[in-house]
Amino acid sequence: MAKRTAKRNSLARCCAAGCAGALLIGHMAFAQEVQSTATAISSDDPSAVVRKLEKEQDLRLREMHREIALQEQRIREQDRQIAEMKRMLAAQEDDYRTLRQAVDAGVLAQQRAGDVHAGGAMASAQPMPSPDGMPPAAPHDVASDAAPRPVGREPESDERPPEVAPIFNQPGVLTPRGKFVIEPSYQFAYSSSERVALIGYTIIPALLIGLIDARQVKITTQTASLAMRYGVTDRMELEVRVPYVSAHTDTISREIFTGSATDRVFSASGRGIGDVEATARYQFNDGGADHAYYIGWLRFKSRTGRDPFEVTTDCVQRCIQNTTGTGLPLQLPTGSGFYALQPGVTWLYPSDPVVFFGNLSYLHNFPRNDVSRHVLGGVEENLGKVDVGDIYDASIGMGLALNDRASISMGYDQSFIGVTKQNGQTVAGSSRSVLGSLLLGGSYRLDDTRTLNFALGVGVTRDTPDVTVTVRVPITL
Repeated sequence: MAKRTAKRNSLARCCAAGCAGALLIGHMAFAQEVQSTATAISSDDPSAVVRKLEKEQDLRLREMHREIALQEQRIREQDRQIAEMKRMLAAQEDDYRTLRQAVDAGVLAQQRAGDVHAGGAMASAQPMPSPDGMPPAAPHDVASDAAPRPVGREPESDERPPEVAPIFNQPGVLTPRGKFVIEPSYQFAYSSSERVALIGYTIIPALLIGLIDARQVKITTQTASLAMRYGVTDRMELEVRVPYVSAHTDTISREIFTGSATDRVFSASGRGIGDVEATARYQFNDGGADHAYYIGWLRFKSRTGRDPFEVTTDCVQRCIQNTTGTGLPLQLPTGSGFYALQPGVTWLYPSDPVVFFGNLSYLHNFPRNDVSRHVLGGVEENLGKVDVGDIYDASIGMGLALNDRASISMGYDQSFIGVTKQNGQTVAGSSRSVLGSLLLGGSYRLDDTRTLNFALGVGVTRDTPDVTVTVRVPITL
């Protein structure tokens, strides 16, 4: 635009110079004519010749004044056009600066055929002017097509880690500052186990003197939860999670000490509010291409649910002294019965086109003193101090974007559970356990505020639930 303005100014100056030259040439021609006419005066009537010359000179002067007025009018029109062009250029520059400040860099990058995460080291987060010099499109023209960042694309200047399809309990992307997220979820878990206990002694491997305790346990647990997250800053969020638990157990067994030859089914169920949890998360660093993001978190678990010591146990007398009866609870608990504190760290490592992620955490269960158990018949059994084992957890996975709406994740989670102690002594039958699960998840963005997340877990160790299905729908307000 500046080049065009300079060109027009040069053209105007040339026109003015041409007019001045034309006037000079006219005056020179007029002088020559005056000289030739003066020569002719000597032979003709002097007064007639002078009047003729004055008339011709007056006509030529008026004609030259008219030409000068037309040229001045043209120059004024060109000056007006130049001033209008300068005003339009200033307005376009203001619109350009406003657009750069108002429109998110990620949205602009998407309009240029890709999210800013995929641009690599040469990606630009600024809008490019159009070839014809017109101002860029208005912010609402590009913002309407904005989409969440797909998995596996690394930001150039954004400080937030990339999103992945969640398969673990801890999310990897924090809630933006001032935003509120409500996440309803549903989890279905099923597990079964079989146990055969030989109570007696054998004379030879094929002959048993005593009883056989054969049990098959099938547990179905359904948990509906409502999580609420709020972004305190761009790097910190707070979360509260309220679960509602419904559990059912079928125990198929032959009671010991009875000599029964038939199987009996003992069923129990329970439902109610589970243990409410509160979590705080903080992003420690600014990651980037080939640089990991680290998010630390601290989770506190209450004991609002009905704990295992509050339900009635099926024992005719005290279960420790006499195991007559099944020894199983008549109702299932909905909580663990212990306060717990769990610090942990989540890491994400973008490596286009995938994102690697994982968790490391340690859950400490606070011991309880003066614990009593309810036994059938209204008897209270004092258990004293009970300290359940702490849990060490490690998980790793990878996420891959299929398109701008869908992504998949896969991973593995393993937990190490310590032994349970009563009054400082290890409880009989308690041992260290290892829980391992293979996880597969998917995510699909329904719209700008809602996303559907699905996760499937398959147990690979004996103590792990056989299958776990989790569905989440985070809604951004």
